[in-house]
Amino acid sequence: MPADALAHVIRPPAAEPAGALVMLHGRGTNEHDLAPLVGVLDPRRRLLGVTPRAPLTLPPGGSHWYVSRRLGHPDPDTFWATYELASGWLDDLLAEHGVAHDRLVLGGFSQGTVMSYAIGLGPGRPRPAGTIGLSGFIPHVPDFSLDLDGLDGYPVAIGHGEYDPVIGVEWGREAREVLEQAGADVTYRESPMAHSVDPRYLAELAAWVEQVLPD
Repeated sequence: MPADALAHVIRPPAAEPAGALVMLHGRGTNEHDLAPLVGVLDPRRRLLGVTPRAPLTLPPGGSHWYVSRRLGHPDPDTFWATYELASGWLDDLLAEHGVAHDRLVLGGFSQGTVMSYAIGLGPGRPRPAGTIGLSGFIPHVPDFSLDLDGLDGYPVAIGHGEYDPVIGVEWGREAREVLEQAGADVTYRESPMAHSVDPRYLAELAAWVEQVLPD
């Protein structure tokens, strides 16, 4: 699948990339929404930074990764279609730029977090170096489950607003519990805010990204 299967924004590295940082946006926005986060998470421009656009255009507007009818349970048909499309896009993007999956940090916000967990930790998928999950959840979809084998010490960073009215904080806590029980090294932060990204946590995550993808 060509790397242009999903429209995307690229923030090139300052020199040869030490890896890649791919961030998936939330429901109803586009590839430009999380582009500023790439600079915050990789201020030294060591990494190839990429923010793709979700493939679906749905009411009330903007781009979506899947149809959402029940919180925590993406619509299976649209989830599977996006999972296959975005997985192939990511694999080809990394190959085109000569970056291995184990030099990738994959993350997102809201729906983007859901797809980051799925694409990065799905069955048979090459595992990234680390995963970032902001204000999202691990998807519950028929015939789909994460591959949680061999996660001992695997770095995951989760952030969630305590007062999130869109995706309640209990979903972030569930993800932490599932991943910690599988052995992952989870950095977890709750912030006194709604459905948003805590800039203080992003500053902390910049150091986390450097640890996950050292020079």
